[in-house]
Amino acid sequence: MYQNPVIDDNFPDPTLIHAADGWYYAYGTQTKRAGAIINLQVARSQDLVNWDYLGEGLPEKPDWALQSQKIWAPHVSEHGGRYYLYYSTRPDGADFFSLAVAVAEAPAGPFRDCGRPLLPGPGFTCIDPMAYDDPATGQRLLYWGSGFGPIWVRELAEDRLSFAPGSVAQAVVFPSGSNDPNDYHRLVEGAWVHYHEGWYYLFFSGDNCCGPHAHYAVLVARARHATGPFETYAAATGNPHAALLAANAHWLAPGHNCVVTDGAGQDWLACHAIDPRQPTFDAIDDSEGYSRRVLLLDQITYADGWPVVAGGSPSWLPQPAPAAD
Repeated sequence: MYQNPVIDDNFPDPTLIHAADGWYYAYGTQTKRAGAIINLQVARSQDLVNWDYLGEGLPEKPDWALQSQKIWAPHVSEHGGRYYLYYSTRPDGADFFSLAVAVAEAPAGPFRDCGRPLLPGPGFTCIDPMAYDDPATGQRLLYWGSGFGPIWVRELAEDRLSFAPGSVAQAVVFPSGSNDPNDYHRLVEGAWVHYHEGWYYLFFSGDNCCGPHAHYAVLVARARHATGPFETYAAATGNPHAALLAANAHWLAPGHNCVVTDGAGQDWLACHAIDPRQPTFDAIDDSEGYSRRVLLLDQITYADGWPVVAGGSPSWLPQPAPAAD
């Protein structure tokens, strides 16, 4: 059995992977912990529930963003024995964000930036990258997006450090453009793609992640191909407020999820959420505290061709734990 949270500390925008060394690794957005700034948070586990905090995975910021204290939304994947970190940060002197990529020889790092931005701005449009190798076509794809723009996908080059020559970004999910304050789709971000039984599921998050007015949830779309066309669950059900995972009294603003598979082949959704009992912490950029987003884990099942999380919100009572390898 286990009980949420599985990491009871600020660990936003999680990516969880099962590495070649047999361990699960978790990566989280830059934070301040025990007074020290950590650019890339890394933890590891043998069972997805009990995590050892390893600390810093990106000891040196890129030369083009040395002053940045906004190293966000890490995604790590393993290819040919090397580990590729895609993340977003603010270049020095800029008022926009850029996608970036770094490489390591081990899952815990140290990761070293490739030395140049992957894709800059404008605004917050170039954040939240997720790399995905399409099992059907072999294409190396990168998804990203936010800033009231769409979620994009574009093919990566063979070196995974740049985009494929001649490739063009394609929009796959659009924000609603609604003024309805209850519409999670007003802003879309945090893409994560997972293939299951003939469907490519594009998990994403919507609206406002943080602060005293946080309104955030995990949403989902599906397609028969990795680049779409995608149909959102909201469109399929005719309910613009439909969400896969939304807040309850115990967990506020759940979102920016990933999907990880346990030793029995069962899929699990990991995301961050705000604990209303301790909603803020001594953050890097706000001396009065900022949203403290802890790591949650819940089982995914599938019904009628769509992923489902029991109750439509994160669990807070003891639950059966993932299967170890």
